[in-house]
Amino acid sequence: MKHYEPAADVPPSINVFTYNCWGLKYIAKYRAERLREIGRAIATTLPTPEIVGLQECWTQEDYLAIRKQTRHVLPHGKFYFSGSFGGGLAILSKWPIVESNMVRYPLNGRPSAFFRGDWYVGKGIACASIRLSKKAGDIVDVFCTHLHAPYQSEPKDSYLCHRTAQAWEIARLMRQAVERGHVVIGLGDFNMVPSSLAHRLITTHAPVQDVWKVLHPDSSLGSANHPLEKERRRDIPSARYNLQENGATCDSVYNTWRWTKHDQKLLFKGQDLAVDPTTPDPRAKRLDYIFFGNTLSHFPDAAQWRIQSARVGMTGRHPRLNCSFSDHFSVEATLVRAASSKTDDPSKPSLDTRQTSDTALRTLTNTSLQPTLYTSFNASPTSSFLPVSVSRTPSPPKPNFTTTPLIPFPKSLSTAAYDEILDLIFSDMTRGSRQGRLRFLHFGVSVVVSLGCFVAVWWPQRAWVAFLLLLISTLNFGAGVVDGLIALLFVASEKRALQEFRWEVQQAKEVAEELVDGKGKNIGETQEQLISNNTSDPDKMSDEGRQDFKPEKELWEKVRSSEEYGGKENVRSGRFPMV
Repeated sequence: MKHYEPAADVPPSINVFTYNCWGLKYIAKYRAERLREIGRAIATTLPTPEIVGLQECWTQEDYLAIRKQTRHVLPHGKFYFSGSFGGGLAILSKWPIVESNMVRYPLNGRPSAFFRGDWYVGKGIACASIRLSKKAGDIVDVFCTHLHAPYQSEPKDSYLCHRTAQAWEIARLMRQAVERGHVVIGLGDFNMVPSSLAHRLITTHAPVQDVWKVLHPDSSLGSANHPLEKERRRDIPSARYNLQENGATCDSVYNTWRWTKHDQKLLFKGQDLAVDPTTPDPRAKRLDYIFFGNTLSHFPDAAQWRIQSARVGMTGRHPRLNCSFSDHFSVEATLVRAASSKTDDPSKPSLDTRQTSDTALRTLTNTSLQPTLYTSFNASPTSSFLPVSVSRTPSPPKPNFTTTPLIPFPKSLSTAAYDEILDLIFSDMTRGSRQGRLRFLHFGVSVVVSLGCFVAVWWPQRAWVAFLLLLISTLNFGAGVVDGLIALLFVASEKRALQEFRWEVQQAKEVAEELVDGKGKNIGETQEQLISNNTSDPDKMSDEGRQDFKPEKELWEKVRSSEEYGGKENVRSGRFPMV
C-alpha cells in the first residue's frame, strides 16, 4: 500500500462531511445501488470533502464500493469492525490516518430486543488521528459515531439512559483529545435533537461546539411538533427553511423514504413527484451533527481553526431510481485557519464564545421567527427541488480573546441536570434488577416444567401426546435457558456499567457543587473569563490575575488525580450505595 506523505504546511481549510448511508443489509431497499451512487456523489460534491464520517455502512462490500468511487479525492480510509454484524462506521480522509481504534460503548441496548439490533451491531466510536502536515501538533482527532436509536420520544424512551451514557463517553474522548493539543472533530448520527440532555452534555463536558448552532443560533430545538419548539410559538417551518436554517437532516418532506407508500410506488414507477419548497414540514429535525473543538496545543506554531460555513447536503436523488440517496441528509462544514491573535477578525466565532447549553436553551425558547421567512420562497407549486447548499455568516461573538487558551477547563451542567442523569440511572438500575429477577424466575419455572413433562411422558397411551409433552419441554427449557443467560451475563454487565456511569456523574456533580459553594464561581468559566480583567496574554498576566487563575488550575488538577476525590462515596440523597 502506497504511503501518502503529509504536506509540508498546514492546509488553509478543512471540508468535513458526515452521512448516514442507511445501508442495512436485506432491509434497506436498493442498498447496493444507492451506496455506489453515494460514493459518486461524495466524490463530486463541492467543496470536495476532505474528512468524511459514514454511518450505517454495515458491510465491507459497500465500504469498498464507496472507496472505489472516492479514492482519487480521499486516498485514505478505515472501515471499523465491531459487534456481531459490524458497527457500520467508516472514516475517509485526504490526509494520512496515523492511528485509529474502535471504542465500544459499555451501554448499548439489550440483547432481548433482537428485533432492534442495536446491541448486536456493537455500536461505539470510530476514532482516527489524521496528520495534516509534517509540523508537530498538526493532528486532527476524528470521532465518528452512531448513538442508540430512540424508539419513543423523550422522556419515555427506555433507552434514554444508554444514549446519555454514550454521549458522556464521546464527550470524554473529545475532551481528552483537546487536552492532548489536537484539533477535534466529532461527527455522526447522534439520534438527538438540539434541546436534548445528550446534546447539552456533549457541549458542556467537552470543549467543542455544535457547528450548526454556532452559525445558526436561532435554529430549531427539534421538530415543529416537539414540546419545546411549540413553546417558542413559531409557525410551522417550510421544507426549504428547515434545510437552510434549521439544518434538518431527517424526516424531511424532501426525502422520498419518508413519503407514504402510495407516493413511493408512484415514484418507483417513474412518475416524477416534485416537492414545493414552501410545503409545511412539521416532522423534520436535526439528528446529524458536526462538533468542532479547537486545539489547545502545547506547540506554539500549531494552527488554529474557526468555523466558516455549514450546510445540509446530499439532498438530491438517485439518477436512475429517482429516490433519495438515504433516509438522512448529510451535514457538511468548512473550517479555515484562523489568523493570529493580533489580526483576528472579531466577527468570527471562536471556541470559547459559546453560551452554556442551559442558558442558550432558555434564550432560544423566548425568541421568535419572522413570518416572512416562511413566505419569501417564490417557487411555483410544480417546481422541482434543487439541492440546497447555504453558507451563513456567523453573528458577532463576545469580545475577542487570545486564540490559544492555556488549559481546557471543563464546563459543568447545572445541579438539576446532574440529578436528571442520576434519576435516569436509578430508573434503569431498578428496571434492570426487576427484569433480572423475573428472568431468573422464568429459568427456574422452566426447569420445573421441563422435569414435569419428562415425568409425564411415561403415562400417555397415545404417541402424539408424548411427542407434544417432549416438544413443550424442549421449547420451554430452551426459552428458560436463554432468559437465565441474559440475566446472568447481560443484566449483571449492564448493572456494573450503570454503576460506573453513576460514579462518574456523581463526581462531576460534587466538583461543580464544591466550586460553586467554595469559590462562588463555576469551573465552567473559560480561561478567557478568568483573565479578561487583566490581559489576553497569559505571559503578561498581572500578579492579581495569576492569583485568581492558579487556584482554579490547582483545584481541577486535584480533582482529577487525588485519591481523596476518587475514594469518596458521593451518594445522591442516600439512594445509591457504592458497591
